[in-house]
Amino acid sequence: MTDLPRVSVVILNWNGLRHLKDFLPSVSKSTYPKLEIIVADNASNDLSLEFLKADYPKIRIIRNDENYGFAGGYNKSLEQVESDYFVLLNSDVAVAPDWIQPVIALMQSDPSIAAAQPKILSHTHPEKFEYAGAAGGFIDVFGYPFCRGRIFDHVESDKGQYDDTTEIFWASGAALFIKREKWIEAGGLDEDFFAHMEEIDLCWRLKNRGYKIMYCPQSRVYHLGGGTLNSESPFKTYLNFRNSLIVIQKNQPFYYSGPIIFSRLWLDLLSIFKFLLDGKPANAWAVSRAHQSFFKSIFINARKARKIDRSKFNKTGLTNISIVWQYFVLKRKTYNSL
Repeated sequence: MTDLPRVSVVILNWNGLRHLKDFLPSVSKSTYPKLEIIVADNASNDLSLEFLKADYPKIRIIRNDENYGFAGGYNKSLEQVESDYFVLLNSDVAVAPDWIQPVIALMQSDPSIAAAQPKILSHTHPEKFEYAGAAGGFIDVFGYPFCRGRIFDHVESDKGQYDDTTEIFWASGAALFIKREKWIEAGGLDEDFFAHMEEIDLCWRLKNRGYKIMYCPQSRVYHLGGGTLNSESPFKTYLNFRNSLIVIQKNQPFYYSGPIIFSRLWLDLLSIFKFLLDGKPANAWAVSRAHQSFFKSIFINARKARKIDRSKFNKTGLTNISIVWQYFVLKRKTYNSL
């Protein structure tokens, strides 16, 4: 036991008293021996901190002086954490007592593994995968993220079809294991994202450095999902569409990213029409605002892109298929049917 690495599970909180009450009990029962549980608070104004002090006095609290979002909140908090491994865990995730051990054992087995995720199932429907991560993330030829177990809005039931340990392209920020030294090497999360897809950007930067991202099915967690922004939120639509373009621009050479972004703008136009046809004008406008914001920051992100070393790029998990074509035209809605 003395040789086990130290692990810090860090839960970012902003006015999440209800989630802390519902989900912290399972996390507090984790059986990993060298474990520290931390709640990093983004200046909540509910009774979150009072609840933690009264009911969980052994849990460490890190206080941020304002709401820095997902990326900024974790960056500022993890500067104060010195364990060998960080686990970024959403506040609406329930876990089994032994959920940490299998992932750490996998990551310890190979120094080239930088990050990993467990199997992420739905808390509401435990027989199904959960949207945010499912059985590991991949990227299609146009930069669209998708998962084993979830493509667009189609979520599969877990029937053991993805019970193989495998290398993926990105790990979900709902339950992200990462080696502290690799977090520091990559520079943490890009705070310009604020929220959504910043973990994909982080994993892509790690892949650019030659590292592996892994999926560990021996560990299972149960994610409620939509705890901060629900799937219908125009702000979530805005962040997803904007940040997806930024991820592509930052992490690929211009001769790849340029044509892909051009194609994505036309595909996004189809999304605008679909939102309008579905009676969601606010979401359609959110896509347009995402494009405007992307082009306003294009030179800032170009400077970031020039600083990224891609000489050791590990492309495992970056596919040459169009997930849009597969899903909407060929009607293939499961990973194994692609």
